[in-house]
Amino acid sequence: MNLILFGPPAAGKGTQAKRLVETRGMVQLSTGDMLRAAIASGSDLGLKVKDVLARGDLVTDEIVIALIEARLPEAEAAGGAIFDGFPRTVAQAEALDAMLARRGARIDRVVRLKVDDAALTARIAKRFAEQARPDDNPDTFKDRLAVYNRQTAPLLPYYADQGLLTEIDGMGDIQTVSAAIDAALDA
Repeated sequence: MNLILFGPPAAGKGTQAKRLVETRGMVQLSTGDMLRAAIASGSDLGLKVKDVLARGDLVTDEIVIALIEARLPEAEAAGGAIFDGFPRTVAQAEALDAMLARRGARIDRVVRLKVDDAALTARIAKRFAEQARPDDNPDTFKDRLAVYNRQTAPLLPYYADQGLLTEIDGMGDIQTVSAAIDAALDA
């Protein structure tokens, strides 16, 4: 099964993806984790990504797609992928569909975690205070959230028209959200 966890930064996608890795054996393909690893490597790509994220912008489709494609064999061997933070644009969704089709696969379900922007801002401020992740700077986060809302809104009808979209209230506690995701996947 190939699953997309859809929602803005700090919506809980990473938490839910990690749980699904543990309970279902799938591979989490988190663009955020992959981008942070690139930054930590100190490579030219990592420095470029660091600069883009510091401005609150999104990295190019080419970079993100290359990172995803490199991890697909691992996901296929495990029986499926959880796409966390990808795709973020219709162009990325189309590229993902084409990439999977070339491999004889497809997206099986898209789960959108619906959350309140003000609650997200509070979550990110808390996470920044606890973990000091540079991409969680509250001021930068507001820019990231605006970019997310502007660029990803077209993905809702893209996946809804394919009958793949399930919306879940992401404002509940972790266990409640988890149960709702499991119900959606098992339906």
